[in-house]
Amino acid sequence: MIALQATYAQTTFPDRPVRIIVPFAAGNTLDTSLRIVAEEFKKNTGQPLLIENKPGGSGIIAAQAVAQATPDGYTLLLSNTSMFTINPHTFSKLPYDPEKSFKHITNFLGSAMVLAVHTSVPANDVKEFVAWTKANPGKVSYASFTAGNSSHFAGVILNQRAGIDMTHVPFNGTPPAVQNLVGGQVHAAFLPLLAVKPHLESGKVKVLAVTSPQRSSLMPNVGTFREQGFPDLEIYIWAAVSSPAGTPDAMVNRLNAEFVKALKSSDVRDKWRAMDFETLPSTPEEFSRFMMADFKRWGEAVRISGFKATE
Repeated sequence: MIALQATYAQTTFPDRPVRIIVPFAAGNTLDTSLRIVAEEFKKNTGQPLLIENKPGGSGIIAAQAVAQATPDGYTLLLSNTSMFTINPHTFSKLPYDPEKSFKHITNFLGSAMVLAVHTSVPANDVKEFVAWTKANPGKVSYASFTAGNSSHFAGVILNQRAGIDMTHVPFNGTPPAVQNLVGGQVHAAFLPLLAVKPHLESGKVKVLAVTSPQRSSLMPNVGTFREQGFPDLEIYIWAAVSSPAGTPDAMVNRLNAEFVKALKSSDVRDKWRAMDFETLPSTPEEFSRFMMADFKRWGEAVRISGFKATE
């Protein structure tokens, strides 16, 4: 009977729209990438992905909402690096457990960040930026797309490694962080390339470095942090799709198959490549191993820096 029920679930699920909660505001690069996949998901399953934005709280609001949702396969989470691998080290208490509160479906997306600065900043590389910041103690600020996220923590690491004292200014999502950078309310920001590329082309911002192991094909003239003497700023951010713990395995397997199929489509890959994103389809088991390795990596980085979330 159980086998028959599993087979039935796999062949009929999903038979209504699937809600997926995103920890950022609409217009964020993660939100944008998901909407591209949603088109493919609907084409393949006949059912839409209903994207619900729950920004703020370092992703905790979104994660808690999904952890507490009915585990029927119709409420999912698009997580990011911080929610599962940084928050547990920086917050003294969380209303969810990265392993026990969820059944993970697949890894989703990988990307680097860039260090972008307002055009008023008299620096064209990291060395010049560090020198300028040291010459203006207590006066230089940097934006992140939320407190406690990788874009925040990248600044913490740069402060420590370079011996500078940038002031962190968090925002609820990438769009307001970009807006304040372009407007000159903050001097610098760690952001996805896609978010700043239009303003780079219009001359409103400059990009000093990328956090990827290699230079971006979309910006080959900009050096990596490693090339510029800061290997600890080699940071690869990712996103994943998860469901509440208790979701039947048959539904997890069906969702995995559909998301992997969408992520492997040439249309999604081509559109993401233009955004400097990489598709990362995986099995649930592969993602769990990947997540735990990254969990250890960030744990060590947080320990060394001494950073704890207070915002």
